[in-house]
Amino acid sequence: MNMMTSNVIAPAPPRALEETGLNVVMMRDILLKTMFRTNTDTASALSKLVCLPMTMVQDLIDMCRKQGLLEAMGTLHANSGGEMGFQLSDTGKARALDALAQSEYYGAMPVPLTVYREQVKRQSIRNIQLTRQQLLGAMGHLILPPDLIGQLGPAVSSGRSILMYGPPGNGKSSISNGIRDAIGDNIFIPRAIEYAGQIITVYDPIVHTPVPVEEDDPTSLRKRGMQFDQRYVYCERPTVITGGELSLDMLDLKYNATARTYTAPLQFKSAGGVFIVDDLGRQAEPPQKLVNRWIVPLEENRDILSLQSGEKFEVPFDTLVIFSTNFHPNEIFDKAALRRIFFKIKIDGPNQSDYLKIFQMMAKKRNMPLDEKALLHLLKVKYPTIDNIYANYQPVFLIDQMISICEFEGIPYQMTPELVDRAWDNMFVRDEVIVH
Repeated sequence: MNMMTSNVIAPAPPRALEETGLNVVMMRDILLKTMFRTNTDTASALSKLVCLPMTMVQDLIDMCRKQGLLEAMGTLHANSGGEMGFQLSDTGKARALDALAQSEYYGAMPVPLTVYREQVKRQSIRNIQLTRQQLLGAMGHLILPPDLIGQLGPAVSSGRSILMYGPPGNGKSSISNGIRDAIGDNIFIPRAIEYAGQIITVYDPIVHTPVPVEEDDPTSLRKRGMQFDQRYVYCERPTVITGGELSLDMLDLKYNATARTYTAPLQFKSAGGVFIVDDLGRQAEPPQKLVNRWIVPLEENRDILSLQSGEKFEVPFDTLVIFSTNFHPNEIFDKAALRRIFFKIKIDGPNQSDYLKIFQMMAKKRNMPLDEKALLHLLKVKYPTIDNIYANYQPVFLIDQMISICEFEGIPYQMTPELVDRAWDNMFVRDEVIVH
């Protein structure tokens, strides 16, 4: 991943409880639930768990003490710098259990959706300007037709949707990953967001890759670390890659009935990043139906999600969506859907000259000596049997097959017409009648 320093404006840390944008009762209950579930009893340890500055956590503790929900333990913790410890009173335990019955969520305070909306604008994928050099740098390992970078660059910089289509095995997935690597800066992902009193978890370690941030030493007088609202995680721009397993319900809020909490859908987790729908046409749902689900988000940069109650609400949609398919677009979409996908780029197989370049590059990488006789056999005898249709995946497939045969036979790596034939037989399955 190209780790550029990010120009994204960081969300400022709140300095008082009202600056969080959250209802004070919700914050109090999250604090009580966190203490109940984790047995944490000092303001500094709670500050790390609920992701608020220690002074604000102390304000919440003071409020809870006034309400008889917390009591001081009367002893100073030797192992936490002589800090006072606190514990839940019986009333506090009852309140924590009552709050847990409504929602199991505890830990990091959420960010209100209205506040997160502003951060999305500050770090929008549409603010990115890619140069030819950046795109080439991220795709230098691929041998691509010269005009392809010229088509991809403006498509990526626009932050709009892209449809890549063409025969299988020509690197559509590798190009999608190259686009992701070229973007390469960092943004702020909320651990959770709040809407209408409901909490939706967003940060997901499977999707999001945190970037190490220098932390402030609380004992130091000089603050060096990056100052931002700790309710966010500083991450690389996210990438979600889905394939044949993608279904429409993955694009809805997920409600956990046991924990009574929501999890953000995939496209929301990929906000500020890239959402790759690989192998479009292989899903259980027809591609037309999948694209129809994206029409409003793609055109209006907003998505509609639904709560359990049926209430619908609007969230920002800030994702570069890349559809990749082996089908011709006219086979799987109607004209209206195609019109809504902003860039349509055909990824074809290589010509013979590029195919040979790829073959040479892969052979060198794998320490396989090239053999003129074997190559001529491949080009003059084998490829005419498939109408001389070349694909990017074939050189590495054939070379790896020959390597496996050489290793099995206990002979040095080599390329011969006979080995080419054996490798070729594994690349294609012959049509034949199987008698049961």
